[in-house]
Amino acid sequence: MQFDLLTIFPDFFHGPLEYGVVARARQSGLLKVNLHQLRDFTHDLHRTTDDRPFGGGEGMVMKAEPIWECLQHVTGAAARVQRHLIQPAPARVILLSAQGPLFRQADAWRLAAYQQIVLICGRYEGVDERVAEHMADEELSIGSYVLSGGELAAAIVLDAVARLIPGVLGHEESCRNESFGGGAASSEPDEPPLPGILDCPHYTRPVEFQGWEVPEALRGGHHAVIRRWRLKEALRKTRRHRPDLLPEGMPAAWQSLLREIEREAGPPSEDESLP
Repeated sequence: MQFDLLTIFPDFFHGPLEYGVVARARQSGLLKVNLHQLRDFTHDLHRTTDDRPFGGGEGMVMKAEPIWECLQHVTGAAARVQRHLIQPAPARVILLSAQGPLFRQADAWRLAAYQQIVLICGRYEGVDERVAEHMADEELSIGSYVLSGGELAAAIVLDAVARLIPGVLGHEESCRNESFGGGAASSEPDEPPLPGILDCPHYTRPVEFQGWEVPEALRGGHHAVIRRWRLKEALRKTRRHRPDLLPEGMPAAWQSLLREIEREAGPPSEDESLP
């Protein structure tokens, strides 16, 4: 799989690319990452990539021309103007933008199916809207806040997608048996994973530390008991931290465990019941 990152700060990515899963994926040849300096696609003495906004206002806006030329260089394709009349380009071009829909784990899985992903890192007040309208296939945001630029967002998308490439993680099921992956959604080993809830708690040695013990269910070696405990605790954590992730039409086993969790929790405290 190949990532192409369009940025005016390529050195920003040296850290994210040289450590952990992404670094191992690059070393093994499963992932290729190309950094493209947008200033190399300008034609003025100062290598200008931004200009004042039409209509006035604060800040500067990233120019469309350098991004256009860089995309032509990267994808080897003419632009996506009037895309509904042209065959889709083989690369998926994404503009990192505070105006885009929220990037979720489902998007990471979707993007992992592509052979090439191009990430455009915006800066300044924003990017000329013609980039979003005619050059990018989609916009993505990593949250409801504003960053100085798209580089941090690009690093997050890159990491989230790269770890889903087959062979990158040590165990093929690792990326499913975690938050949003769905692996904890089933209490039976042969049932397919269901999407979306948080991962269950994890423990390692020692069994006892500072008086805090590993739950007995995980220490007995009974696989059915362990599966049930993990599903229940995943549901408990999701109910507590991200109730919005609990899907409608949950399996009967989920509903039964949630009722257990609610009984164990008891009535809400006075503070919890306050609006």
